[in-house]
Amino acid sequence: MKTFYHYVLKYREPTPRDGKEKLANKIYEDGDFPRRSKNYNEISQYIETTEHYFSLAVIFDELWDEYQTESK
Repeated sequence: MKTFYHYVLKYREPTPRDGKEKLANKIYEDGDFPRRSKNYNEISQYIETTEHYFSLAVIFDELWDEYQTESK
């Protein structure tokens, strides 16, 4: 199973059109993001406590659900 970081990279776009693409771009540009983690609590806590993700926390939950579904 690939990490959430590697999963979300498929949504990267030079000009993001929606929340998934915005979140993917921010995660890609964030050198402190827990890139090797597959743990929801670790990643969720990071998203919720890092200022530039506040408006995208709901999008994270949607992507996490997709990630879990596709990783089965």
